[in-house]
Amino acid sequence: MILRKTLVDEQARKIADLLWEAARSGRPVAPVREQVEAAAVDGDIIDAAYRVQQIVTQRRLEAGGRLVGRKIGLTSKAVQKQLGVDSPDFGALFADMAVGDGEEIAPARLMQPKAEAEIALVLKRDLPHEKHTVADMIAATAYALPAIEVVGSRIANWDIRLADTVADNASSGLFVLGTRPVTLDKLDLAACGMVMERRGDQVSVGGGAACLGNPLNAAIWLADMLVSMGTPLRAGDVLMTGALGPMVAAQPGDVFTAHIEGLGSVDAVFGH
Repeated sequence: MILRKTLVDEQARKIADLLWEAARSGRPVAPVREQVEAAAVDGDIIDAAYRVQQIVTQRRLEAGGRLVGRKIGLTSKAVQKQLGVDSPDFGALFADMAVGDGEEIAPARLMQPKAEAEIALVLKRDLPHEKHTVADMIAATAYALPAIEVVGSRIANWDIRLADTVADNASSGLFVLGTRPVTLDKLDLAACGMVMERRGDQVSVGGGAACLGNPLNAAIWLADMLVSMGTPLRAGDVLMTGALGPMVAAQPGDVFTAHIEGLGSVDAVFGH
């Protein structure tokens, strides 16, 4: 059993090497799902994919990166069905992934970028419990912000299944936060309507209910999952709770503005 564990750990490190080099070089790699499956213990492919993600996360920390929160993906039932899964996934957010509202994003920072509008929550308390309630999440949240996540994939042509995206830090790229915090008592997160425009043309429409019925549901799922993995959410963490509508491919020169009811707007600006 020790030999088997050593072998699968080595396989996980090799997958992490591929994704690390893809991010460093800017050259996407072929899907890694078959390698992830080979690294699975007792057939638990998703556990293997998260082990790959954790190896890359640890490397970023060792290289001086600062973990500032987490992102939740696959909160849309339509996307879950497309990938053949019945739950979300998550990835790590680092300080160097944060972009200011309206700040120009250099093309070199991106790999196959797509933009999606989200609601971000910022915590004021730790979430250490095995099972959290809606009341726990509301009490732990300092405020919400409008946000745009710029997802990106180290997998060529976005040819992904669940194992690929989990291993690849939930296809994370960058995130843009608005600057006007709003407390939850002033919001109905499930009823928040969203419209995202590209230079004035409407490209995505949705709302809070598209995110597992309510962004708080996604946040609770994440809090419970991270406690089970021994890395609970902490005060100060930023939670990108998941897409409110369809993602849109981004091209150089694009400017996306996400308007979210009750939260205002936020801009993602893509340089040439």
